Amino acid sequence: MKLQQLRYIWEVAHHDLNVSATAQSLYTSQPGISKQIRLLEDELGVDIFARSGKHLTRVTPAGEAILKTAGEILLKVEAIKQVAAEYSNEKKGTLSIATTHTQARYALPNTIRSFTEQYPDVALHMHQGTPLQISEMAADGTVDFAIATEALELFSDLVMMPCYRWNRSVIVPKDHPLCQVSKLTLQDVAAFPLITYVFGFTGRSKLDEAFINEGLAPRVVFTAADADVIKTYVRLGLGVGIVAEMAYDAEQDDDLVSLDASHLFEPSVTKIGCQKGTFLRGYMYDFIQMFAPHLERELVTEAFNRSNKAEIDELFRDVELPTL
Repeated sequence: MKLQQLRYIWEVAHHDLNVSATAQSLYTSQPGISKQIRLLEDELGVDIFARSGKHLTRVTPAGEAILKTAGEILLKVEAIKQVAAEYSNEKKGTLSIATTHTQARYALPNTIRSFTEQYPDVALHMHQGTPLQISEMAADGTVDFAIATEALELFSDLVMMPCYRWNRSVIVPKDHPLCQVSKLTLQDVAAFPLITYVFGFTGRSKLDEAFINEGLAPRVVFTAADADVIKTYVRLGLGVGIVAEMAYDAEQDDDLVSLDASHLFEPSVTKIGCQKGTFLRGYMYDFIQMFAPHLERELVTEAFNRSNKAEIDELFRDVELPTL
C-alpha cells in the first residue's frame, strides 16, 4: 500500500468519481490513477469503487470505510509536513479560508491587510460559498479555516470558536415611511415587502424565528446571498432590506438610511472553525487572534484539547465577545 494510492482514491471520491478530472487536478495521467486504484483494490481484496464498464459509478460500503481512514491518514501526513515547515521557515506557507460574502466584504478586510503585512510570504487563498459549503470545505480539509454564522455546528469534527456577535439593520430609502417611526416593531417592518438573505445565510434563521414568535408572516419578495445586492434592490424600491448591521456603510450608502433593529432580533455569533487534528502553524494562531483578539494562542490550544462540542462551548461560556 502506497501513500500515493490513498491520495488517488481520496481525490477521485472528491471529484465525483471523475478520474479524468482528478488526473488534471493532480497533473498526472488518467491511466496511471486507474492502475494504482486497481493495484490497491487487488492488494486489499475488496473493491473501493463499483464500476460500469470503464466508469466508476459509486463508492462501495467497504470503500466508504477505507476512504474515511485514508482521509485521516492524509490529514496526519499533512500535519507532519506542517510541522516540518514550521521549523524550517515559520513565516512561509499557505493559508486557505472559506467564508461568506458578508464576512469577506465587511468583517475580514482589516484582518487580511494586517496579516499580509506581517506575513508577506504566506500565500492567502479565500473561497466563498454557502455556510454549508464552507463547513464542508473545512471538514474535508479543503481549507484551513471556515468563518461563518450558520451550518458549522452540523459537523462534529470541526473545532468551532466564537469570534464576535452581530445584529441586523433595516435599510430603507431616505423618504421611506419607516424613517418616521421612533422605535421599530416587528409589526412595522412586516407591513412592507422584505428583501433579505437567502435561508441558511448570515443568520437568516434568527430573523425568521423573530417573526414566527410574534405570529407574523412577512412577505419576503426577494432574497440574495450578497448584502450589496440586497441594497441595490432596496434602492430600486422593491422592498425594505434587512441586512447585517456591519453591511451598512454611512459614506457609500448615504442614499439609504439604516434603522436600528437590534431590539427586534436575537444577536448572532460568527465562528471560526477548523478540522480536529489540524496542526496550527504560528501564523495560523496569529490569523485567528487578528480576527478575534480574545482567541489567544493558549485559549485556542485548550479548545483543541477539548473532546466534544459541549466541552468547547463550556470553555467559551464566560468569554466576553466583541460586537461588530
